[in-house]
Amino acid sequence: MALFQRFDGDMWPGGVSLRVRSWDACAIWQHSIFQMLGGAVIKILLVEDDPDILDLTSYVLRRERFVVIEASDGAQALRRWKTDRPDLVIMDLGLPSVDGFEVLRRIREEDQTPILVITGRKDAHDILRAFNLGTDDFVPKPFEFRELTARVRAILRRAQVAQAEAPEPSVQLDGMTLDPVAYELTWRDESVRLTPTEFRILYLLVTNAGHVVPASRLYTYVWGSDGADANALRSHISHLRRKLEVGGAPPGTISSIPAVGYVFRRTTENEAANSGELNVASRGAGSAA
Repeated sequence: MALFQRFDGDMWPGGVSLRVRSWDACAIWQHSIFQMLGGAVIKILLVEDDPDILDLTSYVLRRERFVVIEASDGAQALRRWKTDRPDLVIMDLGLPSVDGFEVLRRIREEDQTPILVITGRKDAHDILRAFNLGTDDFVPKPFEFRELTARVRAILRRAQVAQAEAPEPSVQLDGMTLDPVAYELTWRDESVRLTPTEFRILYLLVTNAGHVVPASRLYTYVWGSDGADANALRSHISHLRRKLEVGGAPPGTISSIPAVGYVFRRTTENEAANSGELNVASRGAGSAA
């Protein structure tokens, strides 16, 4: 199987490493000039144990004007993360020394650094586990570099918007609390950490409890107008449904309204919802599963 689907119109050849290294020096020089001129430098920690994939992916990201910090195993990744504090982590799951799941867990214990997982694993359980541990996005191998860089920029845009915006106020509903600073859901004295994306989805649904929130509004609120991804939304909703069971009986349920959006139904509202007594929170429509 090819490592990548495309690279500048051609498959990844075996002898490109010298070309990559020659361009590395040029890319580093360009970043130095860019920084001296006052431009914002985005640091990406790239964690990959396959030297060919690490080499070529680093080259592509540097060509896109990112500063790339490389790590080839989990232990090195954690050291570089603590030392360099990157703006984004791109990592494989199958790492030597410390596996990707453990790296993901340790980073999430300390910080909300955006994380993008790239892996050849096809097991749905592994993918769900990565999302539950806090990854922000997932790209399966083989992949196109255009897709990878597009997802990187989308994640960085969301992170920048989240930093620029004033934190939303905490929300309390029927004994459930949403803490926008810690990204935590508390219910019946039990707390569960949510990813920033999961939190924004749940926050919008809970603050409109009992009303259908169109998928288009969720896309704009969570990803921005140009970051809509129906599959990603469905995946995050699935994870949220499981996390809502933290205290046993959930404080409410997230239901899909086909071809419209989603609604958070408080436990006390479920019977009323079955009679169709729900209103659309705002105009707009989008697909939902």
